[in-house]
Amino acid sequence: MAVTTRKAEMPDVADPSRVAPKDARELSKLFFEQLAVLEEGSEEYSYARGTLIEMNMTLVRFAAGRFRSRGPEEMEDIVQVGMIGLIKAIDRFELSRETEFTSFAIPYIVGEIKRFFRDTTWAVHVPRRLQEARVQLARATEELGSRLGRIPTDQELSELMSLPEDEVREARLAANGYNSSSLDATINNSQDGESALQDFIGAEDQSFELVENVHALAPLIAELDDRDRQIIHLRFVEELTQAQIGEHLGVSQMHVSRLLSRCLARLREGLLTSD
Repeated sequence: MAVTTRKAEMPDVADPSRVAPKDARELSKLFFEQLAVLEEGSEEYSYARGTLIEMNMTLVRFAAGRFRSRGPEEMEDIVQVGMIGLIKAIDRFELSRETEFTSFAIPYIVGEIKRFFRDTTWAVHVPRRLQEARVQLARATEELGSRLGRIPTDQELSELMSLPEDEVREARLAANGYNSSSLDATINNSQDGESALQDFIGAEDQSFELVENVHALAPLIAELDDRDRQIIHLRFVEELTQAQIGEHLGVSQMHVSRLLSRCLARLREGLLTSD
């Protein structure tokens, strides 16, 4: 591993993408120390951040490997989306967490990949031939619509697509399987006037979205006092910085850091005890 000194506190890594995982863990600590004190936007800050991203790309490939069953044609997109999760993890990691960056980053990377699947895959299973017909239908509808100045009929679409009319209608119905209804969808016929779909099917508590093992953490978080729960919510759900939380609560960033460290230590101890 070719490493020279860029500055007294920050090594110069010749090719960060080729750094072995073991060395990357040790070097990452040095770069995170510098990232915490460097001015954001400076050349040194960009170097430290960029080096961290390249050194830890193996984490993305490791996480993406969980989804190899989806086929090689999707892996490129999966890795690209995983990189977004890695960058988010680097921007939000703090050495005061007293946890390995790898343990912190993997949930971010996997979460970003799962979010990608949620936002881009079909809401219900639809045969591949109809998935392909939906794309063809969308293009034909746009082309004929601009040419005719109106919504084309199934017969007109059938002629352009060289498909029977019943397959055009089937493709139109299949397109409904690509999108599920929004929780904010308006329902006008309710007794209370205009209501949203979410009023009738319940709501999801987003405060526990971060944790993978919600059943283990839920009772531990419930035991925290109101202020500690609010800090956990602001930091990990609303993703505010410690400085922003301090402004929100009217306390110093240092005080927020101490409170947050205490909360996380208590939750960590509770999880270890329960295990």
